[in-house]
Amino acid sequence: MSTVTTHASTTVPDDVARRVVLAEGHRDEPRLFEAYRWLRELAPLAQVRVDGYDPLWLVSTHADVMDVERRAATFPAGGGTNSDTHNPILTNQAGDAFTRSINDGSLRILHTLVYLDPPDHTTIKNIALDWFRPANLKRWEDRIRELAREAVADLRRQAADGPFDLAEGWAKRFPLHVIMTLFGVPEEDEARMMALTQELFGTEDPDVKRDDVELSPEAAAQQWAAAITDFYAYFDVLVEDRRAAHPRDDLATIISVAKDEHGAYLPKLVAYGYFVAIATAGHDTTSVTLATGIEELLKHPEQLRALQADPSRIPGFVNEALRWAAPVKHFVRQAVEDTTIGGQRIAAGDRLMLLYQSANRDDAVFDAPDTFDVARQPNRHIAFGYGPHMCIGQHVAKLELRVMFEELLPHLAGGTLLDGRRVVQTNFVGGVKNLPVTLDVR
Repeated sequence: MSTVTTHASTTVPDDVARRVVLAEGHRDEPRLFEAYRWLRELAPLAQVRVDGYDPLWLVSTHADVMDVERRAATFPAGGGTNSDTHNPILTNQAGDAFTRSINDGSLRILHTLVYLDPPDHTTIKNIALDWFRPANLKRWEDRIRELAREAVADLRRQAADGPFDLAEGWAKRFPLHVIMTLFGVPEEDEARMMALTQELFGTEDPDVKRDDVELSPEAAAQQWAAAITDFYAYFDVLVEDRRAAHPRDDLATIISVAKDEHGAYLPKLVAYGYFVAIATAGHDTTSVTLATGIEELLKHPEQLRALQADPSRIPGFVNEALRWAAPVKHFVRQAVEDTTIGGQRIAAGDRLMLLYQSANRDDAVFDAPDTFDVARQPNRHIAFGYGPHMCIGQHVAKLELRVMFEELLPHLAGGTLLDGRRVVQTNFVGGVKNLPVTLDVR
């Protein structure tokens, strides 16, 4: 059931609240975007209560999402002093109870940036911040281009055989291969990383349910915890290898050998958390954007021709694909003091669900927001978030996508979208997972 917004007394229909909050509501994208539009127009800051979940403020406009993100001291990702009782990733009450039961009463099950606030967030972020800067990434561009050319050759082979699944059969592989190459994970282990990523982000998708997790209200949290445990087991070997006098020119070494001010290695949990974030969000979000970008070019062949005629427009196209895909759907923040957003009173302890997909379709910021436009300027999308928690890997993602499209578009003559498109059942990170097509790749 849903409640009303206290500033406008606008009742949020139950189907709108459930469509946005529940993972299954995100499988029907047209109706999801209708729900977002309803919220932006009629209840832009709406507190709802959906059965099985704590009360939530749904933050649907670009301005309000930006306001919350920039006020990190008031709306900390980790909940401030309530860091053990706040989860920045929306989970139902049964799931949170399960997490507390296996984690000494804490909801911080993963020691990674999305769960942390300063000063811990600053300390951990700084470990690899220089590696992620554009100046450093330039030295990797040639290697990424080699991988992109290999991927285009593979795409040409698949396309020659007839219809295939562009998302599942191709788009997932390139970003995974790039990030694992830069990271230092052996190619033979990439399939394992892919499976664990799908289990982590698809905790509520029946297609990727683990056999060792029974259906129950807490099943999503159980699968999340199980996937993290498996990631930890794998990355423990990697950390030990890098620390045992086997450093390499890779990101894994930088993180593994990081030390505190006393010269001691940082706890392994810090490395594990970094590794999990890189090994999951570092490729899954990019693969969704890659598939989505190609999908839209097939829908708009005139825009494909425009890019082919002027490749300097590819970075703008990448930004539009990121806005359109918005693969990170939400994070949750918790107010640590009484405050206001857009004139609405928010009480200390209130939790807010930041709806990035909705913000990226806000017509107060974007002209014709429901139109895909490779020439869109300016493009103030917040697919990477905003403020202190803006994605540290955004420049890697943009580099991968730019290089891939520079290599692919000269060969892409066109194609046809076939029936069978599906998206991941998730309210957190995801997007198109099946995209049957025929392609003319020359």
